Order: sequence, then structure tokens, then C-alpha cells
Amino acid sequence: QLQLVESGGGLVQPGGSLRLSCAASGFTLNYYGIGWFRQVPGKEREGVSCISSSGGATSYTNSVKGRFTISRDNAKNTVYLQMNSLKPEDTAIYFCAPVIAGQNMCLMSPRMPYDWGQGTQVTVSS
Repeated sequence: QLQLVESGGGLVQPGGSLRLSCAASGFTLNYYGIGWFRQVPGKEREGVSCISSSGGATSYTNSVKGRFTISRDNAKNTVYLQMNSLKPEDTAIYFCAPVIAGQNMCLMSPRMPYDWGQGTQVTVSS
């Protein structure tokens, strides 16, 4: 069973930075494209970014382009989301999940079924 664990969230002031981590448990991440998603209470979960299995392709939702960077370290079985210039509207619970992807493409669409983890809370506030 694919299981990913998110970490790295916290409270940060506007303009600050955080790096989220998505670690795989019990399987090798190398063969999977991975996406980051976020959800605010009362709203649908939205795709933020994704990365192909090779790391050669990435994609971002418009609101985070130029501020967020997704990367992966297959040796550490981990995907990261570097978030810079954070804004209050980035406040959400962030999740990672396997996505529809190949070596050189990815979609911000989770491979279903997937048992979502607890996510990690990111709060941007002064």
C-alpha cells in the first residue's frame, strides 16, 4: 500500500519560507510522479505542484509559480516543496500523493484510490 508522510509545516510570517517534505514508507518512490495538494476547511482540495518520476518535468498552479519549487531526492525516497514569499492565502493543510505521471510529464491529478495522510499545516500570518 502506498503511503506518504508529510512534514515541515508551521507558522511563518508573510514573505517567509518553509520547506515541506513528503517521505515514502514501505515502497520506492522512484517510479512515481508525486504531487502536492492543499486544502482549506470548507473548500475542495486543490493541486499545487507535481513532479515526474524522473524529476525531469514539473508543473505548478498559477498562484504559486515563481514562489514554490518542487524537487525530489530518490536516494532519500523524498519529495520536497520549497515555498518562498509565502502569502496569507497559502495557509492550508498540505498533502502529497502519487499522481498520474510518466518519466517526463505529470498531472496534478492523484492516482486513485489513495488513502490520504494527515497532511502538514502551513499557516502564514503576522
